[in-house]
Amino acid sequence: MHMDLSRGPGAIGSIDRGPEHVAEGDLACAIVVLSAEGHGTMEIMRRTGISKPTVWRWQERYLEAGVGGLLRDKSRPPGNKPLSSAITMQVLTKTMQEAPPGATHWSVRSMARAVGISHTSVQNIWREHGLKPHLVDTFKVSNDPALAEKVKDVVGLYLDPPDKALVFSVDEKSQIQAPDRSQPGLPMKKGRAGTMTHDYKRNGTTTLFAALNVLDGKVIGQCMKRHRHQEFIRFLNRIDRETPKHLNLHLIVGNYATHKTPEVKRWLKRHRRFHLHFTPTSASWLNLIERFFAEITRRRIRRGIFKSAAELEQAIYDYLAIHNHNPVPFVWKATATAILEKITRARKTLDALKEGIKC
Repeated sequence: MHMDLSRGPGAIGSIDRGPEHVAEGDLACAIVVLSAEGHGTMEIMRRTGISKPTVWRWQERYLEAGVGGLLRDKSRPPGNKPLSSAITMQVLTKTMQEAPPGATHWSVRSMARAVGISHTSVQNIWREHGLKPHLVDTFKVSNDPALAEKVKDVVGLYLDPPDKALVFSVDEKSQIQAPDRSQPGLPMKKGRAGTMTHDYKRNGTTTLFAALNVLDGKVIGQCMKRHRHQEFIRFLNRIDRETPKHLNLHLIVGNYATHKTPEVKRWLKRHRRFHLHFTPTSASWLNLIERFFAEITRRRIRRGIFKSAAELEQAIYDYLAIHNHNPVPFVWKATATAILEKITRARKTLDALKEGIKC
């Protein structure tokens, strides 16, 4: 193709040519100039580094519309007009203060229909403002009258443990089921997750007593059939046997009644190096052992298939052995002051909601 640039609709001047001079933004112009000089398609492709259809498209564009045709790309739709701040505020207000008809929370499409924009625009607004209506977290603000005192006590053990002592986070994971699925699961493959049946046969249960050494991350664990004060005392005896006798032991425990029976109190009087520190009511998150329980559940128990309670217990002991071979301690960073300030804000928000005030 030979083109006379001096007579085209909107003449174009000459440009420096050669592969080293062709900038990305000047490709359309370069194609037209090289074509006018009589270079073939293959030579233009070699010099510009673009495909044959692209060369033909820009040549046709120039012949149809001249220089003006080189200033826009017909293959691309015009950009969407940016959303107004009023629309963005409407989406945010509805998301945080309203619920859609007949539902508990908004989806991107229900919000898009309500506001009259695309669902991708709703996604962008939610992403920019950190909103996730499809997710919900659980919480409960503790009403323990000794909340501040207990928080400072427990957090102090994490951040500033006493000298010549070990700190353990202790609790029981009770009623762990040993499920056996009714059918074998289908294996994972490309485009499909692994599967397991929704129904199962329960082959017994067990309770895991665990003590997490806050210093090094090792866990002392023991499975028992029940979780009464008798089993708790038996576990305390095991901690006593497996720790250096010259060190005091500070145990962070929950408010479970098993930890406070007269029998447990008498045992503690006979073992003076043991000191129990109770977390506030409705504040199990303050006990680091709960983090370990979450990991063993996710990694070993939830997807497990067990033919008996004994098989479940053996799987737990195997996990403990692997964990203790190369333990990684959980590092507590939140200060008592920061925690109490957050709880105060949560209480104010709850009080405002009870009074019907918008937060």
